[in-house]
Amino acid sequence: MNDLMLELNGIVKSYYRGRPGQVDVLRGADLHLQSGEVVALVAPSGAGKSTLLHIAGLLDTPDEGRVQVGGVDVTGKGDRRRTTTRRQDVGFIYQFHHLLPEFTAVENIVLPQLANGVPQPAATTRAQDLLTRVGLSDRSNHRPAALSGGEQQRVAFCRALANQPRILLADEPTGNLDPSTSDQVFGTLMELVRSTGMSALIATHNMELAARMDRIVRLENGVLVAD
Repeated sequence: MNDLMLELNGIVKSYYRGRPGQVDVLRGADLHLQSGEVVALVAPSGAGKSTLLHIAGLLDTPDEGRVQVGGVDVTGKGDRRRTTTRRQDVGFIYQFHHLLPEFTAVENIVLPQLANGVPQPAATTRAQDLLTRVGLSDRSNHRPAALSGGEQQRVAFCRALANQPRILLADEPTGNLDPSTSDQVFGTLMELVRSTGMSALIATHNMELAARMDRIVRLENGVLVAD
């Protein structure tokens, strides 16, 4: 683990900036995520975890600071370049699966690959392979409404990994599940991450899950500190 996959340097983000009621969410956050490293991001609700993840994943821009992905500074790049980097290098998982309800499990995993230029036969093969790896090969043609909460989230994991990203960002990926299902689904996620060798930054309130990762960082008063 010698290569830096994600670097956040001096990230500052405020809402209503320069106006009455300005809210300073991030006040100079720094993070280095090594290749193959899985890091837990821990903070209370409202502390700025989602904001940090959105900036790390190029869905939002910082007011100050620098974001580097794979050693490339993407902070000031245009929307097209940021979108391309995000599509190719970053996978997202949210607390709620956000699967498209009108499409089957396999189709939900195929679609982001098609958007990335992958031919449909190859995209379908990869989608089926991912579903097999998470134990859902027999559920591939079911729509989300026919799947349990844990099954839906496992499909969401597969979708996030569909384009073989180098970095996985997850915002409370099991927070909407009961404790038993959460533990099982998180185990599946860790197996996927470890088997692909990707880097991952996973926000969680669950300290038992956080302890299963390589290290823990806490977001306190807008800065990141080691646990």
